[in-house]
Amino acid sequence: MPTLSINFDPAVIAHLMSASGDDTVHVTLTLGTEDPTPPTAAKPVVPHGPLADLMKADLLKAGTVLRFHQRRANRSGRAVVTPDGQLIVDGHATPFPSPSKAAEAVTGNVINGWTLWHVEDGGPTLDALRRELESRNAQ
Repeated sequence: MPTLSINFDPAVIAHLMSASGDDTVHVTLTLGTEDPTPPTAAKPVVPHGPLADLMKADLLKAGTVLRFHQRRANRSGRAVVTPDGQLIVDGHATPFPSPSKAAEAVTGNVINGWTLWHVEDGGPTLDALRRELESRNAQ
């Protein structure tokens, strides 16, 4: 029977140790060979899609937690920005390419995710970040 060996970078272990019981932690495994030579440096991930411009301008970073709460509907959502500019929503296995698709996955309704999602702890909405970028670009 083959043996499975899993090695984690210390940064991954530190992240797992700091996660709370309510956090969703996503781990990607890549099958390798028995070649003991160290892997070559991976190409940097370039953000694409609707959030790419915000990420390239350092207004939004990979790993940023986004939240929303709708009091009247008693609904809330949590998502994490991926390095390639998608959103991983708690309770969903696959990332969403846009804020609106991610919000729709939580609410069940077509909704403007740009105005709904905000940076955790009362930060700005994605729409406010987008307007800030437009303001920077206009100068």
